[in-house]
Amino acid sequence: MSKKHPDMVIVLRIGGSIVASPTNPRLIGKYAELLQDLGTKGHKVIVVVGGGALARQFIRVGGELGLTEDAQDWLAIEVSRLYALLFTLKLDADGRENISTSIDEALKTLKKRNIVVLGGLKPGMTTDTVAALIAQKIKAQLLVKATDQEGIYTKDPKKYPDAKKLDKITFKDLAQFLTQNRHKAGIHQILDPIAVKILQEAKIKTIIVNGFNPENIQRAIEGEEIGTTITE
Repeated sequence: MSKKHPDMVIVLRIGGSIVASPTNPRLIGKYAELLQDLGTKGHKVIVVVGGGALARQFIRVGGELGLTEDAQDWLAIEVSRLYALLFTLKLDADGRENISTSIDEALKTLKKRNIVVLGGLKPGMTTDTVAALIAQKIKAQLLVKATDQEGIYTKDPKKYPDAKKLDKITFKDLAQFLTQNRHKAGIHQILDPIAVKILQEAKIKTIIVNGFNPENIQRAIEGEEIGTTITE
């Protein structure tokens, strides 16, 4: 049975693999509907989106042009901000605001509206880490990450049919798991290790869900058991 949680402060991390690999207008529209509904219900939500395949393409081109890693990171950040702008315009086509380029800017915008969408912030900082830092700053009750799988698995479910989904895991065990599997594709992108450490220290409940169905985010917020829950 789901439990209602009125007026929650939530951080939603939408992986680039969901809405940006390739760009998925239908799914972006579905997410916009979900966010509008959450805002109407009184929830405060900060959304952090990634740049997906397009960001990786720009990183590759930057590398071929001999750009520094920092410069390549800036390209990826700008792509993620473009997706953030796309979300923002869909949410309010007549009220374009500049996309926040710092946590403080995002918090100022959150005082004026219930939904804020942003991308990356600076080179060397993943969007997972951005989401975790924001969750820590605003004392979020929940962080939900929308990924391309049903939750956290013992190994890459795309390659191993015997991979088992974990319904629950502690931050400590997840950190150890990520360290042990850091070189395995399909594992490292679950949640950035730095983000895990931040969320653990801030004691923020985190849920990993399949983001191809935006209703999964709604279900996680309402307290249904879905995906993988990470707690102390």
